[in-house]
Amino acid sequence: MSLLDMIGPVMIGPSSSHTAGACRLGLVAHWLLSEPPRQASIGLHASFAKTGRGHGTHLALIAGLLGYAPDDARLPRAFEEAEAAGLSFEFRDVDLGDVHPNTAHIALRGETGEVTVQGSSTGGGVILVSTVQGFRVHFSGASPTVLLRYTDAVGMIARIASTIAADGVNIATLTCTREGRGAQALLAIELDAPLSPEALAFFSRWPDTNWVRLLPKLMDG
Repeated sequence: MSLLDMIGPVMIGPSSSHTAGACRLGLVAHWLLSEPPRQASIGLHASFAKTGRGHGTHLALIAGLLGYAPDDARLPRAFEEAEAAGLSFEFRDVDLGDVHPNTAHIALRGETGEVTVQGSSTGGGVILVSTVQGFRVHFSGASPTVLLRYTDAVGMIARIASTIAADGVNIATLTCTREGRGAQALLAIELDAPLSPEALAFFSRWPDTNWVRLLPKLMDG
């Protein structure tokens, strides 16, 4: 545990769990959409739903969707910033089952694409992302993270890992979920450093790969 874990993140308050963590969940969706957001539907679970408005959760989530960090001075004006940016949004209270009480489900659309993200703010501004595009994942945003959706085939994970190694980057963690043998799969890989643009472009050119995203490091840890 670092000193930052104990004292909390640099942020616009009032709550690291409800504000900084919520902002980072929005940032995950922002980066994975990879285009200006136009419409957001956000489901708030348990504590996020019951006490989120008073703790700035709603503002923080929208700020993250706009690409603002937790310490961005524009966070308290996130609703006005969203209107100016052409982002419409709605919040709903939802029951997401046996998950952390500070959990949100985000469906975000742009002009050409969409992304769904579910994640939790677990304390001190730390987050855990549990689903992306309906696939189970497990990453925190504390490291650069590459996500690839592809058609399951023999040797795909080995090919991806070899390409990452050839780019001079080490793998920290890896989560792979597939719909079935030979069906769609999603790979989420936390890295020690970002991949080069050339490596990302190389992945994008693979015929079996239909979605590639690089999430930057969102927090210390």
